[in-house]
Amino acid sequence: MKYVTPPGKGASERCVLGGYLSPFCKAVFVSLIPPAFSPVSLYLFPLFPSQFPLFCFSRPAPELPIVERRNWLIHQHYIRKDYDTCKAIIKEQLQETNGMCEYAIYVQALIMRLEGKIQPSLELFQSCAILNPGSADNLKQVARSLFLLGKHKAAIEFYHEAARLNEKDWEISHNLGLCYFFIKDFQQHLNIALRINKHDKTFMMLGKVHLLAGETDKAIEVYRTAVEFSPENTELLSTLGLLFLQLGKYQKAFEHLGNALTFDPNNYKAILAAGSMMQTHGDFDVAMNKYRVAACAVPESPPLWNNIGMCFFGKKKYVAAISCLKRAHYMSPFDWKVLYNLGLVHLTMQQYASAFHFLSAAINLNPRMGELYMLLAVALTNLEDVENATRAYEQAATIDESNPLVNLNFAIFLYNHGDKKATLDQYQEMERKVNRLRDNNGNFEFDTELMDMAQKMGAALQVSEGLVWTKPGKDSKSNGNSAAAAKAPGAPLGTNQALGQAMSSAASYNKNVLLPTACWLGFLLLFVLPLTKTSRTMRPRSVSHLLLNYTAPTIYPPVLYGQSVANGQLVNVHHQL
Repeated sequence: MKYVTPPGKGASERCVLGGYLSPFCKAVFVSLIPPAFSPVSLYLFPLFPSQFPLFCFSRPAPELPIVERRNWLIHQHYIRKDYDTCKAIIKEQLQETNGMCEYAIYVQALIMRLEGKIQPSLELFQSCAILNPGSADNLKQVARSLFLLGKHKAAIEFYHEAARLNEKDWEISHNLGLCYFFIKDFQQHLNIALRINKHDKTFMMLGKVHLLAGETDKAIEVYRTAVEFSPENTELLSTLGLLFLQLGKYQKAFEHLGNALTFDPNNYKAILAAGSMMQTHGDFDVAMNKYRVAACAVPESPPLWNNIGMCFFGKKKYVAAISCLKRAHYMSPFDWKVLYNLGLVHLTMQQYASAFHFLSAAINLNPRMGELYMLLAVALTNLEDVENATRAYEQAATIDESNPLVNLNFAIFLYNHGDKKATLDQYQEMERKVNRLRDNNGNFEFDTELMDMAQKMGAALQVSEGLVWTKPGKDSKSNGNSAAAAKAPGAPLGTNQALGQAMSSAASYNKNVLLPTACWLGFLLLFVLPLTKTSRTMRPRSVSHLLLNYTAPTIYPPVLYGQSVANGQLVNVHHQL
């Protein structure tokens, strides 16, 4: 048996038994072929000649006008992020189907939303919902676009309709929780989402909800459960480590941050947090090595350059510190912590006018922090503006109800300006705060140099017999200091020598008192106040300026979820779904 293909003829015109038919004959015999015979059976004729007609021909299968025939190609280009080609295929498909291909419209809407065209994408998703009203996915995407447009109540209605079609979809409950998050009613649906299906994003959001409500313990429990469910999630581990760092539980903080670095050695949030802990304890060189690694991942991070600047400040490299802090300020001009540190460094360098400007800007951004007013008063005192310095001290004492250093500094300022009655009032208020701190924490201790300064103040006011600062076994030293100070009660307190000895005052205070944290829409700002010693070469006018030694620079680990507050983090939360 032999197949012959005439010149110029294709495989579809191949004839059997070596014959060649005219077009007329071919049409006749093709019409005689039963429909049941396929092109494959034509090639089996040499094996079973009795079952086939004498002449059989193969022909190509016709193209059927199926609406979804290009869906696979659209999907391939979409997942490869070849959006231009994908849009061209979608356009061709919609022209052929007169706009009735649901999947093509759906993918086109997804691409438009990725390009930031939220309103056109909403209209396309609504078209999909009209073509297929029984699809919960279409309703979810309509609600998602409404959510991104800020229409949270309308999004809630569509999510409820989608939940009616698919009751066991955890993502619907999660997104409902996000919508209620913006109208201040959120916890119920996040818990429902966790009951349906445990997911890392839902754990993160529920923990953030507890942090907004000030329920740190509940947030820690949520994150602990999340870590048990997903032990290799570095974001959960670093977040939990930062929360323990906020509570002063350094061992647990190191444990979770170390686990995060084990799974991801380049996790800049964990690196920055670990570096800040080392910086808090004075290990500036080790912290700088950590920051070098983080700088490769986030070279434009304001918290990173802030902490690097304060490392230089701790090493007494003030020009380098100002340079790094200025860079952090350029990247985040509305971060009051960077302005606070710039004011502190300029105070240390005796550039009081510059310090005044930075501290004033920080107060405008955070008017509820007493230490800012205290440092501003120090700058104003050195600028010989006694009236405004007094007002700044009064404001600091009014706002800060827990820090005894504010009242001690104010008392020294008043004593140096001859107001002994007001000095005694501030000193007694300082003692009340000290007693309150010791009642709340039995192991609370102050630095010895700070205690000496308080004893000198008490001796000058002749109230040293009832000092709350006195420790057993140091009576002789205290009496000696009191006697020395009592010789000249009218003289200004403090000398340059005393200033040099007060380099490490308030170390215990900074390590034992938990400063409040700042939350803005759920993004926790954890910051640590490490001790930074002051140069011995400073020459203040009076000891009222000593308290700038007791106010350590603010350094802080990264903001949770990896960005600073000034950059609009909520967009990232939206795109996590």
